Amino acid sequence: MSFAGKVVLVTGASSGIGREAAQDFAKHGAVLAISGRDKDGLNSTELECRKNGAKDVLQIQAEFSNQKEVESVVDRVVEKYNRLDILINNAGAWRPGSLVTSTVEDFDTLFAVNVKSMFILTQKAMPYLVESKGNIVNVSSIAGLHAFDGAFVYSMTKAAVDQFTKLVARECAPKGVRVNSVNPASVNTNITRSIEIEGDLDAFQERRAQAHPIGRMGTTQEVSKAILFLASDDSAWTTGSIFVLDGGRCLTVK
Repeated sequence: MSFAGKVVLVTGASSGIGREAAQDFAKHGAVLAISGRDKDGLNSTELECRKNGAKDVLQIQAEFSNQKEVESVVDRVVEKYNRLDILINNAGAWRPGSLVTSTVEDFDTLFAVNVKSMFILTQKAMPYLVESKGNIVNVSSIAGLHAFDGAFVYSMTKAAVDQFTKLVARECAPKGVRVNSVNPASVNTNITRSIEIEGDLDAFQERRAQAHPIGRMGTTQEVSKAILFLASDDSAWTTGSIFVLDGGRCLTVK
């Protein structure tokens, strides 16, 4: 896969899946725009991208629950590079809760970060993606496909992301723009680690690992490879796909 000369915008790039994907795009010759709210994390990601051969890296610090800040992201990219080829909608937030325990503030925050920001970025990016015949990869979750306990509002947002992926793919395929999503199960990231705020983190991760028939959690590298495949010309006939990476986790859902 080659992304030589392609301008790739990765959101939520200060850690986890976003950081891994940005580094992998750098290895394949991309020009990177990385966005997130953690300045130190973005600095670290930029350093790694440059070590991995990125021709250039643009940092954009933004809070994805803030509409005005999200609206400025694509403008900053196009202002510098005058084009956009690939959008990786990875920024996301997680909060625990059930129907009873989730608050309206949880609802507003999760939908703002996980859904509204994606809508804004995609809408802003689309004219440039049509021009470049580019593509979009949205980072979703198997929580959008199945009903799991403990992540009521989060699961609703990911179901919305999956439907959003299909709708945009259908609308924009005639314009030459492909849109797909990756839907991982448990991956060892900061968000996953934050789920177990109290108690034994190692024991929690072991329980998570055993919930997957393959016997382990996924890695950011595995998700990143799927993102790069969907963003590359190797998947040129793929759009509207909900690409599940779950170590067999969905096979255990009753």
